[in-house]
Amino acid sequence: MIVYPCAKINLGLNVVNKRTDGYHDLETVFYPIPLYDKLEIEQSDKITSLELKGTPLYGKMEDNLVIKAYNALRQKYSIPNVKITLEKHIPSQAGLGGGSSDCAYTIKALNDMFSIGMNYSEMKEIAVTLGADCPFFIEPQPSFATGIGDKLSPIPFSLNGYWIVIIKPPFAVSTREAFSNIIPMQPKKRCDLTVLGDIYEWRNNLLNDFENSVFGIYPILEKIKQDFYDRGAIYSSMSGSGSSMFAIFKDEPTIFNINGEYYKMIL
Repeated sequence: MIVYPCAKINLGLNVVNKRTDGYHDLETVFYPIPLYDKLEIEQSDKITSLELKGTPLYGKMEDNLVIKAYNALRQKYSIPNVKITLEKHIPSQAGLGGGSSDCAYTIKALNDMFSIGMNYSEMKEIAVTLGADCPFFIEPQPSFATGIGDKLSPIPFSLNGYWIVIIKPPFAVSTREAFSNIIPMQPKKRCDLTVLGDIYEWRNNLLNDFENSVFGIYPILEKIKQDFYDRGAIYSSMSGSGSSMFAIFKDEPTIFNINGEYYKMIL
């Protein structure tokens, strides 16, 4: 079976509260975008394996979320060994959810391949144990996310017909760096309500709280954002805690001179 895990962007991201468990409550709008990995799963007579292609990934196989998803299902259901081939196109450590999407699509593919019979709610229950935003990719649709990003409410919204440009610089942003200058607080207006309003008002009202910390450490990201606006972007932001920057345009934009990975597509 072959499936194509998609990426996401964050439209607004507010850190609203620090929890007693050490995590933070957030609010954001997740929006799926047409940037995909390729995930192929085949039944195998040998031990379960993972082959990586495309953009290099580093680390141990057992730490990959795809393998963790397989192991989580195997603990609950009788499924055979498989050979998994993951071809990476979504940049890693970019705030685009690539690893979480691969994880969720593995759960969905195994559910279909071996007729496990889980519904969306059951798959999301497993996904959230592997990553806060993994449940979104079980049913990727524009959604207002709260809690640690795991409580999802679909919203009637589409960016179809707009263009998006993503620039991923050649560095990652650590969690420590992202939270280094965060002061949790309730926003003046929920980001989903802003998203459902006039898109031309987003620039001043739809904010990503992590930019306060990250731009001070990596000024190039703020420069990329300004360059987007100088070239006519309707809206620009960092996605998640970075390090990718994206911008939304009404019409197809010109090519950018950048140092990093560059993606342009119509939504």
